[in-house]
Amino acid sequence: MDLKPQVAEAIKLFWNTRETQAAKQGGITGVRDSGARTAVTGGAQMNGFIGLLRKLIRSNGLPDASVYCERAVELPGWYRPEKKWDLLIVDHRQLVAAIEFKSQVGSFGNNYNNRTEEAIGTAVDLWAAFREGAFRPSERPWLGYLMLLEEASASMRSVTAQEPHFPVFDEFRGASYARRYEILLTKLVRERLYDGACFLMSTAEKGPKGEYSEPSEELSFEKFVTPLLARVIAISKLRS
Repeated sequence: MDLKPQVAEAIKLFWNTRETQAAKQGGITGVRDSGARTAVTGGAQMNGFIGLLRKLIRSNGLPDASVYCERAVELPGWYRPEKKWDLLIVDHRQLVAAIEFKSQVGSFGNNYNNRTEEAIGTAVDLWAAFREGAFRPSERPWLGYLMLLEEASASMRSVTAQEPHFPVFDEFRGASYARRYEILLTKLVRERLYDGACFLMSTAEKGPKGEYSEPSEELSFEKFVTPLLARVIAISKLRS
């Protein structure tokens, strides 16, 4: 299946949802958030990707009843009582997969560290809970992370790392925020904190038309979703 047209539709929905939310936010109360925050406080920007994953999971053998979005998406943690995920697959009391969908448009310097700490902490918390039997009798679940970043001059230009006491690792020297995210997601997978990661970029000008790029072949949508669907197919065969 050629997934690119479907990813393009999810990209379109992302940008169009942002524009709609920015226009509507504050329409009832008359109070508007400042700057780009008007486009994010309403949520739902990543629903196109969530819907695409849900469709692919269903078409590969697991029913809608096994996929959870928006409701019943809490999983117990080890360092906190519970955490809400963007998409869960729970089939016959088995935790099959947990996936996060994140995006960033603008404010790159302010949000990059927060996203990094959140991604690492979320995975560490889940694997500690798994180690302690929180999801028993589940086998090791599949953990995924999808990131959509705005392609803009501020996200693509070189950024100076601060080194007041010790040098940073060489790969971060002069790396843009886009490159930093690529490094982050690559390391998250190679360190097995996540089983799959996807990194997409899109401009505010061409994104509403569905245009996007995949800076790293290792982090492409196809390579992200293929092992997940292999797990789904294997489980559906066991259930039949």
